Amino acid sequence: METGAAVLEGTAVLLVGTGNWLSRVGDALETDRGASVRHERSIDDEDGSDLVGAGECLVVDPTGDEAAGLGLVERIAATDPAVATVVAARDGSNSVASRALGAGAADYVAIPPDSVPTEEVCDRIERAVRRTRERTRDRHRARQFDALFEDDRTATWSLDEAGRLERANEAARALLGTGDAGATAGDPFWDLSPWCDDEQLRSDVQRIVAAVQDDRTTGRLVTELPAGERLLELSVVPVADDDGSLGGILVEGEDVTERVSVYRDLRRSEELHRVTLNNMTDTVLVTDDEGAFTYICPNVHFIFGYTAEEIRDLGTIDELLGADLYDPETLEGEGVLKNIETTATDRAGREHTLLVNVREVSIQDGTILYSCRDITTRKQREEALATLQDTARDFLYAETDAEIARHVIEDVPGVLDLEASAVYLYDAAENSLEPVATSTGMERLHGPLPGLPVDGSRLASHSFVEDEPLFFADVHDSPLLENQATDLRSVAYIPLGDHGVFVAGSPAVGQFTTVKRELADLLAATAEAALDRVERETTLREQERELKRRNSDLAELNRVNEIIREIDQALVRAESREEVETSVCQRLTEDDRFDFAWIGTVDAVADRLDPRAWAGESGGYLDAVDLSLETAEEPAARTAATGEVTVVPSVASGLQEADWRKAAVSRDFRSVVSVPLAYDDLPYGVLTVYAATRDAFDDTSRAVLSELGETIASATSAIDRRNALLTTSITRLEFDLGESPFVLSRLARAADCSISFRGGVQQRQGGCDVFVTVEGAAVEAVEAAAEDVLAIESVRRISTDGTGSVLRLGLTEGFLAMELADHGAILRSARADPDTTTIEVDIPETVEEGHVVRYLEEALPVVDLRSKRRIDRSASPTLSAEFLEGLTDRQLEVLQTAYYAGFFESPRESTGEDVAETLGISPTAFYRHTRTVQRKLFSKLFDDVGVSATVNADS
Repeated sequence: METGAAVLEGTAVLLVGTGNWLSRVGDALETDRGASVRHERSIDDEDGSDLVGAGECLVVDPTGDEAAGLGLVERIAATDPAVATVVAARDGSNSVASRALGAGAADYVAIPPDSVPTEEVCDRIERAVRRTRERTRDRHRARQFDALFEDDRTATWSLDEAGRLERANEAARALLGTGDAGATAGDPFWDLSPWCDDEQLRSDVQRIVAAVQDDRTTGRLVTELPAGERLLELSVVPVADDDGSLGGILVEGEDVTERVSVYRDLRRSEELHRVTLNNMTDTVLVTDDEGAFTYICPNVHFIFGYTAEEIRDLGTIDELLGADLYDPETLEGEGVLKNIETTATDRAGREHTLLVNVREVSIQDGTILYSCRDITTRKQREEALATLQDTARDFLYAETDAEIARHVIEDVPGVLDLEASAVYLYDAAENSLEPVATSTGMERLHGPLPGLPVDGSRLASHSFVEDEPLFFADVHDSPLLENQATDLRSVAYIPLGDHGVFVAGSPAVGQFTTVKRELADLLAATAEAALDRVERETTLREQERELKRRNSDLAELNRVNEIIREIDQALVRAESREEVETSVCQRLTEDDRFDFAWIGTVDAVADRLDPRAWAGESGGYLDAVDLSLETAEEPAARTAATGEVTVVPSVASGLQEADWRKAAVSRDFRSVVSVPLAYDDLPYGVLTVYAATRDAFDDTSRAVLSELGETIASATSAIDRRNALLTTSITRLEFDLGESPFVLSRLARAADCSISFRGGVQQRQGGCDVFVTVEGAAVEAVEAAAEDVLAIESVRRISTDGTGSVLRLGLTEGFLAMELADHGAILRSARADPDTTTIEVDIPETVEEGHVVRYLEEALPVVDLRSKRRIDRSASPTLSAEFLEGLTDRQLEVLQTAYYAGFFESPRESTGEDVAETLGISPTAFYRHTRTVQRKLFSKLFDDVGVSATVNADS
């Protein structure tokens, strides 16, 4: 309870009246009670107006003008009941007191006439002020309660001390579903709708009411209403009587559905912001104007390594980000400063590059907000990319793989900030990885790098073979580490495509961050692209050189081919062997392509080469050298002895070892080629060509000249064959072949008969047809036996007379008559019996007899010469040859088949229809061919020979 001084302290007291006692009371109120006193002697309508609304005190002495005094009291009481009015009068009477209290006075004090009880009057005034204030407070509280109780936003129930309903406001009635309070008054609160139907909810409501009854404590319950998805918060508050006992219970119910939803959203938002702030890489700091921290983001350790407490201990933001980070006046003018780049050192002493935004704010006590983003990695990447750009520019001008490797090693410190690096390049010849560039840091930390086999057994080799980048936080953890003594820990092995491997490392563990791996891959990719470019350019240069060489070779080949064409034309026109050999030598030396060419043949008696034809500037070379086949030093003699092409790229090499080299060099012969002249394995001599330059005979020249040798031999053979047909002098040799593998011998043994060949061979694609006469066996037996002879693919009967038959044998391989013809000889006849085979061969005088004999000895296992004789042929054989040359192959086939079938016999052994059927043609075609052949024969006989014969007869 307040003391008197406390009650009236500072209270404005208006004393109104003429009584002298008022002055003494006023002095006492000011001096002892601390009141502010004003004394008005006359009563005026405005008196007391300044007290209204201030809750002050009015003391009125109505003596002398009772009506005016009481009217003032009544007016003040009506205007502001909070003003305490006291009526004090001498010689007080009950009527005045009654009227004063009726006018609204808080108290009436009778002043004795003989004395004034100043202290008592002051106490009465104090009590009146106290009571007035209490009544005012009670009225105010009542109005507040009524206002709260009737608030339609909150359901309110007033319960008695037993928990029974006394009163409910409109919101509560709406919640309960009742129209007025009387409908449920007196019911226990927990039995009201809507919770009476839910046993658990009813029990919870009863529990919180009981808690208020027992403990006088406020109870609270948040529950979901059964009627729907709405949340209700019930607050139960005890209401105490003046003696402190429980006078009632007040229950408030508020629909908190939306608030709870907002609260939940807020909690989720707070959780999201907390997680975001704890995990984002940007750091937010807030300071006051002096730079002292008012907020520190929980993730501050991400950048600075400090805890929030350690940051706060630094004092101000200047200790963290440095002074003069920004201009305060600029910030004040713009409100925000963005992307201020600065550096800061973290707790471990590492320097970070930061991008800072500064903004004016008003958050609690903070006025400046800093958002810091660590761009150290980005800055390093930018600097590394700038270095890589320079590296790529250097690579553009690099011309070799080794130069590119050196550029890579030089740029590793700037790009990766690593001291050890190396580049292995693949050596295809050795199938190994060779270190072509190594940094001094690699040599110091690891030692010399050896070459590595490409077998995947070492780390660099494994990376290359598998085309797989390898990054190690500690390379000592790898079982493939070859050098356990290395000081390197963090190491990367990155393949450079097919070119090799890039290696970079550090003695520290865990150096390859995501950014550093990315930069290492980028450096390796740049180097690989440069190596690809060098490889392409090298390939293009090689291709260009090869193209130039091929163009040069092609031009040279064209010259050689031109010479060969000229030689071929000369060979076609040549009528003799001497003309062939002379034409070849002259054509080879005509255009300065070659200095000297000559053809020689082997003198079997003297065992040396004899020159037959030559052209060019020899300078007596052939007379100065030894052409003996026994020593076979000179290239021509060596070729004659071995039958192989001999090439001397440089005559001057080994000059002191051979006399022929001295003779050749002295005549300015620098290179030589000698090719054999052979056709169908028969030698016709040696062609040797000399040039005034080294390496004049490349592979193409050798191949062309070798083919030329075959062409010369073929032309020589053709001339020999032609001369054999035209010559009138021949040598006839008879040979015994024994049990020969000759095809007729095999058929005779298989059929146990005699088989004779008297001429008649028709060459066709894939073989030839031969006409033979069979004696001593049925033709059916011979046909059956022919099926077992592999060289015979078909047998056709031409004629048969019971004792002998003519057959046409289709052979899958060449016949001896054709092979002898290629060597200028003629197989005149052949007879094969089961035990022996005899052949007759005619050799013209223009053909070397030894060639033919050597061929037979090489072709057949047994060749015994039985007889040899010289024969001079008349003109008829020449006429026969000329006639046969005029027939086509088909005409000759028809003529031979008709002849051996007995068509020309009298009487005929076979009709034209029989022969036509044998040939597989129509009779009309057969007769047309025979008439054509007869016309050619008579034309040759009468047109070419008949005139001469007539002239000779007349003479």
